[in-house]
Amino acid sequence: MANSASGMAVNDECKLKFLELKTKRNFRFIIFKIDEKIQQVSVEKLGQPDESYDDFTASLPADECRYAVFDFDFVTDENCQKSKIFFISWSPDTSRVRSKMLYASSKDRFKRELDGIQVELQATDPSEMSLDIVKGRAF
Repeated sequence: MANSASGMAVNDECKLKFLELKTKRNFRFIIFKIDEKIQQVSVEKLGQPDESYDDFTASLPADECRYAVFDFDFVTDENCQKSKIFFISWSPDTSRVRSKMLYASSKDRFKRELDGIQVELQATDPSEMSLDIVKGRAF
């Protein structure tokens, strides 16, 4: 169903794959792309459970916007194994202005479709989503 504010539809596969990441942990990350021609968010890449945060960041295009979710595993100070699902809005400075506006205007609605996101990050260059920043936001 398209959003009246941005006119953006969300492909059902986005919600289904996110549910698999959240409940079955079938994926480490998912990268989503807006297809501007059909005004729809769809799954671009699924990261396998054994892939790392570096694999994830390497999968993001240097000059195009994307949405992504990353299932981050960590150990607390009390030595407890935990995980948090991050929603990352990737909007590099080098991407087209129209694309940045489209991703910005559609983000909140798309995020609402993915029930279970615990932390949100916005990044315009790789340093804004470094592993240290993710670790800091997880605790």
